[in-house]
Amino acid sequence: MKKTKRILALAGALLLIALYASTLIFSLMDSPAASRLLAASVAATILVPVLLYGYILIARLLKDRGRDDNSSDI
Repeated sequence: MKKTKRILALAGALLLIALYASTLIFSLMDSPAASRLLAASVAATILVPVLLYGYILIARLLKDRGRDDNSSDI
């Protein structure tokens, strides 16, 4: 379980680095599509961590909920 968490954390960090790099690249581009790409990149840079945090929070709540149900039967 710890190994899986480390791999997922590394993948998330690499994704965020890629999003930051793409935001920088799109802001320096001189093309008609650059403004839309920049907006999408900024939105993803904000939404991805928020969604991951929400997923982790819900997973933690559901994990704790399962433990409470099992301990009340004893």
